[in-house]
Amino acid sequence: MTTEPQSPPPCRACIDRPALDFDFSMAFQPIVDVRTRQLFACEALVRGIDGTGAAGILSKVTTDNRYQFDQSCRVKAVELAARLNIPCFVSINFLPNAVYQAATCIRATLEAAKRFNFPVERLIFEITENEQMVDKDHLKSIITEYKRQGFKTAIDDFGAGYSGLNLLAEFQPDIIKLDMALIRDIDKDVVKQAIVRGILGVCAALSIEVIAEGVETEAELAFLREQNVHLFQGYLLARPAFEQVPDINWSAVAHG
Repeated sequence: MTTEPQSPPPCRACIDRPALDFDFSMAFQPIVDVRTRQLFACEALVRGIDGTGAAGILSKVTTDNRYQFDQSCRVKAVELAARLNIPCFVSINFLPNAVYQAATCIRATLEAAKRFNFPVERLIFEITENEQMVDKDHLKSIITEYKRQGFKTAIDDFGAGYSGLNLLAEFQPDIIKLDMALIRDIDKDVVKQAIVRGILGVCAALSIEVIAEGVETEAELAFLREQNVHLFQGYLLARPAFEQVPDINWSAVAHG
């Protein structure tokens, strides 16, 4: 018998933080399972309220408002996912340095999921390998708490930096997302092929799911399918759509 996650009391370090002086919205990009031809997840991506790219919004994030921005991103993603009746996982990027205490800083997310009637077990939280981390023990505690609350966790952009395998040695997420730089032209690059095969072997041994992100060609998709990768994200399949879930280019899967 499972119990509904309980909202913990607010984190004292999080109280009285300045409110954001800018607004934003989200686009959604699908992650598809080519075996079942179904949506596995939709990643929530920050956009301006007019649909413009994330750069203009992220340039306004400072040390002072990082916590409020991180919290607002979670709530906005859950609210839109519920409004759109997204039937799959929803993947949200989070900022570890904006989390003071994992158990208490998750309160707004739990409340939003309850308020908008979105199942918490369908939330994935992504940390990018490029995110500057002050304390790996702190990140490990966040991942542990999120798993306890029923969320899935993921390392985004895996292979983009130099800390990927070290991160896996410290903690094991549910999912890793192969960085698009590894994916680009992998069908023609034997070095990338060897690296990705090695990563896939490690993930198989640790029971970690793998998503190939940034897939743009049918040749890339075909090679990765041959390596038993079945979760994909990229322009070949669907571009992000502002405040909606775009149609999937399933014909690329048929050819891949």
